[in-house]
Amino acid sequence: MPLSEHEQRLLEEMERSLYHNDADFVATVGNRGGRRNYRTIVIGLLVALVGVATIIAGVALRQPIVGVIGFVVMFVGVLLALSTPRTSAGTAPDGSEVPASAPRPGFMDKLNERWDKRQDENEQ
Repeated sequence: MPLSEHEQRLLEEMERSLYHNDADFVATVGNRGGRRNYRTIVIGLLVALVGVATIIAGVALRQPIVGVIGFVVMFVGVLLALSTPRTSAGTAPDGSEVPASAPRPGFMDKLNERWDKRQDENEQ
């Protein structure tokens, strides 16, 4: 079911508010602007296949250390294939940059600020 125009405007307003108020969260979680590096994915998968082959060789040779090394190689290959590109800043839906190098308050500081903001809104 498609959204009505009013619902679409509300959703866009909520997105803008999120990008404006929680720029750090968007920069760390929202990776819309980053493109996947297919070369890294292919290299990671090839390394993982080499790791699987090493595990099989370790089992065939009855050498547990070779199998363990193969598992480590396979694990590194999978991590490499699944890794996301690192960006210094995120991109908001309207195309504006979201800064990632602003001084970051701690987790508890953010929670306290949000609590204070909610308390101020409830008093008014």
